Amino acid sequence: MFYTMELFAGAGGLALGIEKAGFETLGLIEFDKDAADTLKRNRPDWNVIHDDIANISCLDLEKYFHIKKGELDLLSGGAPCQAFSYAGKRLGLEDARGTLFYHYALFLQKLQPKMFLFENVRGLLTHDHGNTYETMLNIFAKAGYKIDKKILNAWDYGVPQKRERLITIGIRNDLIEKTEYTFPRPHDYKPVLKDVLLDCPDSPYIPYGEKKKKIFELVPAGGYWRDIDPNVAKEYMKSCWEMEGGRTGILRRMSLDEPSLTVLTSPSQKQTERCHPLEARPFTIRENARCQTFPDEWEFCGNISSQYKQVGNAVPVNLAWDIAAEVHRSLEMLAKEEKVREAM
Repeated sequence: MFYTMELFAGAGGLALGIEKAGFETLGLIEFDKDAADTLKRNRPDWNVIHDDIANISCLDLEKYFHIKKGELDLLSGGAPCQAFSYAGKRLGLEDARGTLFYHYALFLQKLQPKMFLFENVRGLLTHDHGNTYETMLNIFAKAGYKIDKKILNAWDYGVPQKRERLITIGIRNDLIEKTEYTFPRPHDYKPVLKDVLLDCPDSPYIPYGEKKKKIFELVPAGGYWRDIDPNVAKEYMKSCWEMEGGRTGILRRMSLDEPSLTVLTSPSQKQTERCHPLEARPFTIRENARCQTFPDEWEFCGNISSQYKQVGNAVPVNLAWDIAAEVHRSLEMLAKEEKVREAM
């Protein structure tokens, strides 16, 4: 059995995928109460720590989690994207002080897991002119890790959604001669909305106002504002009408024959609409959860706005599963190598 620990766990998309890949969790840290409650409700046996990560990272982590330095197999998570005050100065861990990533780096430095998985938005590559990610890579290197990184689109990995994530995998330097990591290969079949919406269980959603609903009834599946009477579109779009660019997210109605656009944290945002293909309404909580490949039995806690936020912020389960399955193979390779060495 391989053991993992997750930081910034959210509602459990990444953790659930890692569990499906064969890992057992020693602890998950999450600051948001509703998300922590979601984890506890669905996995009562998980060690869910609802606390500010700053209150945990400063502790003796070996004693707190009952694990020796170097024994943890995988550290996972993805800290929110924040600029660093000292970016580019190459001070190591001090470059990240004052950010949430600092605490991820502290865990990495203190526990020295065999591997780590750090996921984030694609935009991290260009955040603060690339300084943010460059500083992170520098900190990973100084902590003693060889890095592999790649942008993966969830649609390639059994997820009916276009969602790109930057995946960073680290292998501890003393192990790089004994194992390697290979990013998962894209699947042959790429699911679309008809694969998940047609038999979806009922669940709550926040409806459009009556005026907006009537306008969306005019938009064909797969269409947007250009596909209706321009006078109606102009009145709806107001100042957006004069903006340049395609504005293809405005009055956007999805089609059953395409994947979802990136699931958002709110059901309705004027410039990034995702109207249901068959009805003039946003997607329900469960429909969004299916687009994120959560199982139907996974329950979300909190009010409806909190549930939308938890689902939208999650890593798609199937994407996490494929990434973690390759981590599991890397660790199996390492375990076999160690057994051979012991037998010699």
